[in-house]
Amino acid sequence: MRILSSLSWLRKMALHCCGFAVWIICGASSAAVADAPRRVVSANLCADQLVLALADPAQIVTLGPFARDPSLSFLSDQAKAFPSRRGSAEEIIDLKADFVLLGSFDSRYARAALERRNIPYILLEPWTDLEQGRQQIREVASRLGHPERGENLIGQIDAGIAQLTAQAALSPSKPSALVLHRRGYAMQSGVTAELAHLAGFGNAAVALGMTVSGLIAMERIIAHPPAYLIVAQDVRHPSDQGEAVLVHPALKRLFPPEKRLVIPDRLSICAGPSTPALIERLLSETAKAKR
Repeated sequence: MRILSSLSWLRKMALHCCGFAVWIICGASSAAVADAPRRVVSANLCADQLVLALADPAQIVTLGPFARDPSLSFLSDQAKAFPSRRGSAEEIIDLKADFVLLGSFDSRYARAALERRNIPYILLEPWTDLEQGRQQIREVASRLGHPERGENLIGQIDAGIAQLTAQAALSPSKPSALVLHRRGYAMQSGVTAELAHLAGFGNAAVALGMTVSGLIAMERIIAHPPAYLIVAQDVRHPSDQGEAVLVHPALKRLFPPEKRLVIPDRLSICAGPSTPALIERLLSETAKAKR
């Protein structure tokens, strides 16, 4: 009887503790919402994407100047519902923002002006890798008062990564790929390069001796060509000198359309909410390339 009584007491304590834990979690979530900023201003394209994905519409006062550009902004359709500003210090102060999101390359003057007026802000660095991205999503979601939305986005990204690695495991080969942008700018690292590696591609920039991302001479690519190029668009008729590099006659010969994996800029310029779609596109392009 004493043993049964003890077990009954333990069950009651367990239920009590579970209920207490749930109360703490719910209480913490409610506190986050209660403390959430009410007048959020984003002055940066990549910040725009996170704000649109993680904030309540009622929280958003204004977005940056490129938020509605469909060639750059993944969430351009959502952005049409909100005003767009240049994001100068004067504008931000006039808007009575209580939380501001800036990019690391944005005006130092704006930062100094916000600090003088004690307006909270966060400085967002471009993603260097996926783990840094997860941390950034968590921080922004928490500051906006919606940590659960951040975890949901991270879950979507991680589910896509699991698909990439599963697809890569089906192929024993590991062809090399070079992420190449306008003007011959090659990515030695970064989110797209990391995802390409997870998809089963060797990093051609490293093989070509690059230690950091930067401009690469066409002669180096031609002398030691990778199996594939990863580009933002399949350029046929270049509109400027930056695009003309990608249709260099030697590159056209070495990399016909079937040797080019196309990942549009709107999916790769700003990692975050666009990353699940980037992964989906990479899965599709990889499947076509490895047929």
